[in-house]
Amino acid sequence: MTGRLDEERYGRAALTYLAEPGDRRLGGLARSHGAARTLAAIRAGVLADEPASGDVLAGAGALGAARATAARRAMSRWQVRLGELPSAEEIAGFCRAGIRLACPGDPEWPARLDDLGDARPYALWLRGAADLRFNCLRSVAIVGSRAATAYGSYVASEFAASVAARGYAVISGGAYGIDAAAHTGALAAGGVTVAVLACGVDVPYPAGHAALLDAIAAHGVIVSEWPPGRTATRLRFLVRNRVIAALAPGTLVVEAGQRSGALNTARHARDLGRPLMAVPGPVTSEMSAGCHTIIRDWQGMLVTSAADVTECLSPIGTPADQPPGPHAGGRAAAVIGRDALDLETATVLDALPLRGGMGPASIAVKAGLDPDTVIRRLGALAAAGLAERCDNGWRLRRA
Repeated sequence: MTGRLDEERYGRAALTYLAEPGDRRLGGLARSHGAARTLAAIRAGVLADEPASGDVLAGAGALGAARATAARRAMSRWQVRLGELPSAEEIAGFCRAGIRLACPGDPEWPARLDDLGDARPYALWLRGAADLRFNCLRSVAIVGSRAATAYGSYVASEFAASVAARGYAVISGGAYGIDAAAHTGALAAGGVTVAVLACGVDVPYPAGHAALLDAIAAHGVIVSEWPPGRTATRLRFLVRNRVIAALAPGTLVVEAGQRSGALNTARHARDLGRPLMAVPGPVTSEMSAGCHTIIRDWQGMLVTSAADVTECLSPIGTPADQPPGPHAGGRAAAVIGRDALDLETATVLDALPLRGGMGPASIAVKAGLDPDTVIRRLGALAAAGLAERCDNGWRLRRA
């Protein structure tokens, strides 16, 4: 868990218990008034006003009455779950079980999620060794049908392995079919993969993927808007898809029928203005009909290789095999200075060797910090251009 569980962080965590993700009314309140104040208002059953967007409870005539009615219904919807809200101590206990909380403004919070506006997550629950924000900076979402064909599974696995070998993280939904092939391909290439679930990060769903999810947590990160213990429902998969699309710079649909949930993810990517790609299939295959729709009607890019994918995701003038960002002499230049670092991040930076490499456990001992904090700070330092991975662990990045 990043930082201390103060009132605002507890409020963010609490909102994930009280409301389903994507509630724009609640998201707007949290944005305008803060999560702690919003939680206090829900507990009191009194909501003085709405977000600064102009949707206020006070209003004249039928429009004002309709808004007041909608607000009362929302309040009832949130209050019904107050009884299952855990204490701050119980939520802090999840950290000791290997689960952490990422909130807007945290170093690990992916800024791309802010493109969702008031529908962005209230907070994210994470389980895994990788830094979410850092790995999402250079990533691709690979999605498709659960009932994948042998062709679709092969393509998804090969593409995922190839883009992972090029330094891209692979984001998917942890489901059977294309999702599983994408995660497995990335892991086989020694890459990082991110699973965005429609249930708690501690819930192995589907049950047959318990081992796969543990492997993802060991080499990547598992993400959920739902708190620990929550189970999946059909609607939650559709709500979850907007996060997959928002986290990645671009989305690739490998195989999808016309009614596949992957098209829902693709639609979110299109609406967010993200690059959208699709793999063509046999014209006789219903499992590729959705991909053909993306190419024909949604201006999706037809891709036939991992090189096509990285070319689509790379900024103009940036080689596809080179990480985007400021560069100097072929090496990534520092994005921020040392004087802008917080104390824990600066302590980790001071513990890094200039030559050779050092593993996170050794860095933790030298820095006097716990391993989870060190791993998160290493991700922040890498994103800032101050640290880099090497064969023996981590070291300072030289300009």
